[in-house]
Amino acid sequence: MTAQKSQSEKTAPGSKGERIAKLLARAGLCSRRDAERWIAAGRVSIDGVVLASPAINVTPGMSVAVDGKAIPLKQPARLWRYYKPRGQVTTARDPQGRPTVFDALPKDMPRVISVGRLDLNSEGLLLLTNDGELARKLELPSGGWVRKYRVRVRGAVDPQALRDLAKGITIDEMNYGAVQATLDRQQGSNAWLTFALTEGKNREIRRICEHLGWPVSRLIRVSFGPFELEGLEAGAVEEVPARNIESLLDAGARKKDSPQRTQRHRRL
Repeated sequence: MTAQKSQSEKTAPGSKGERIAKLLARAGLCSRRDAERWIAAGRVSIDGVVLASPAINVTPGMSVAVDGKAIPLKQPARLWRYYKPRGQVTTARDPQGRPTVFDALPKDMPRVISVGRLDLNSEGLLLLTNDGELARKLELPSGGWVRKYRVRVRGAVDPQALRDLAKGITIDEMNYGAVQATLDRQQGSNAWLTFALTEGKNREIRRICEHLGWPVSRLIRVSFGPFELEGLEAGAVEEVPARNIESLLDAGARKKDSPQRTQRHRRL
C-alpha cells in the first residue's frame, strides 16, 4: 500500500473532520476552488504526504502544509469595509504591473481576500475578509445580497428603458437577470442613476448602459447587503466589529432592499 493510499484511507470521505478545501478556505488562504487547484498542482500535503485529491477530510492532530509550510491555525472570521479608488485592480498580483487593492492595504492587516470584485475604473465599497467561507457566503447569488450602485452616464436617459430592466435583458447572447434601476436626476447631457442587483456579471452595469446608449463615466458601489460605503474616504479601510458581523448578516438576509436613492448618497 502506498503512502498516498494510506493517507486517503485514513481520511476517507464521510469520516469525521473537515474537507481539506474547506479548511484552507476557512484559514483565509484561498477560495475552495483555488484550494482544489493547489491540490491538483501538488502544493498541499497532510502529515508529509502530498495530496492527489481534494476528497480528503482533515481530523484534529493532522498537520497540513502548503508549499511545505504548515498552515496557521484557523483565525476568527473578520471583515473589513474598503473604499476602493479608481485605478486599482482587485487581484493579488497584476501581470501588467497596475496598482492592486492589496498593495494599498495597511501592512499590519492579515492576509485577506475580496468578496467579489470591482473593475479597474469602478470605485466604492469592497468587502475584505480573512475567511474564505464567509466570502463565499456573501458572494453567492443564491444568498440574495443586494449590491447597490450610483452610476453617472452621458446621454438623455429614458426612465421607461430603466423600468424595463426589471424584466431582464439580453445583450450579445448574454442574459442578464432582473435589475432595479431608477433615474435620480438629469443634468444637461449627464445623468445620475441608481442600480440594484443581486447577481453582478462582469461589467454588467457598464454593458447595459452602453447598450442603451448611455456610456458610463463614473460607477460607485455604495452598499453590499447591509454593509454601506458611508463614512469612508477613498482608500480608507475599516474593520467591521466582530460583534456586529453576525447581526448584520442576519439583518441583510432579511432585508428587502430598495434601489431608491437615500439622502446620504445625494452628494455623489
